[in-house]
Amino acid sequence: MFSGSIPALVTPFTQDGAFDEAAYRALIDWQIAEGSSALVPCGTTGEAATLTADEHFAIVQVCVDQTAGRVPVIAGAGSNDTAVAAANITRARDAGADAALMVPPYYNRPGQEGIYQHFARLAETAELPIVLYNVPARTVTDIQPATLARIVNAFPKVFVAVKDASGAIARVSAHRDACGPDFVQLSGNDDMALAFNAMGGRGCISVSANVAPRLCADFQAACQSGDYAAALALQDRLYPLHDALFTDASPGPVKYAMTRVRPGFPDGIRLPMTWPSDASRAAVDAALAHAGLV
Repeated sequence: MFSGSIPALVTPFTQDGAFDEAAYRALIDWQIAEGSSALVPCGTTGEAATLTADEHFAIVQVCVDQTAGRVPVIAGAGSNDTAVAAANITRARDAGADAALMVPPYYNRPGQEGIYQHFARLAETAELPIVLYNVPARTVTDIQPATLARIVNAFPKVFVAVKDASGAIARVSAHRDACGPDFVQLSGNDDMALAFNAMGGRGCISVSANVAPRLCADFQAACQSGDYAAALALQDRLYPLHDALFTDASPGPVKYAMTRVRPGFPDGIRLPMTWPSDASRAAVDAALAHAGLV
């Protein structure tokens, strides 16, 4: 169901913090026209942590409406409360999403058994396919390969993919060995996507694709066709951008970058996230120039 370049969409806010629906709809149309193969509304890059539940799923519904079936929509829906996570899947389904992106419980810091039981409970009532999202740097919990295999193999019709942002590249092979070569693995790190795909990945849920959707789509297409010379050339062109977008707390740098590549894009960001520093903006400017985007 999922492969290629999949942007984790920024959520445009006005200076007073209001959701800018018109800018979001325009962003979605641009992303699809530029070759993005699916969209992720209300993930980390979309500042989901600062959205109310009603805002969150209203934004998912706008994304589904504007996408109009042209590409799949994978709604961010995770929670550290298992009951809330289950309710979020239902709300994502009601909003029209094609799948839910689910992190393991954060803050609570469950062990591997707790992580398994959390996802097993979700599988009992899941009304959408689930893309697991392992991002230990943010959740402080890590779905170990043995636990991921246990989850996927117990509920193969529910858990259809993983977004792996662990940074442990060897896990691509470990997951292939434990879950089979057909289990969809998506990189959660733009800078590692080349190696990730070479080891069996199918694409990337990407921050950089917000800013450079065509280049990211071309990069993923080159990987999937086995043209790693072309993919490496695109990686070299994009790497400074991948790096620059994390020179300050995300999504500050990517929101700044959006104002450079799409003049007039709203520059609002919700606390506790802040506008990037002068040094970060300079790094983004240099990276955009290197990629030929400005």
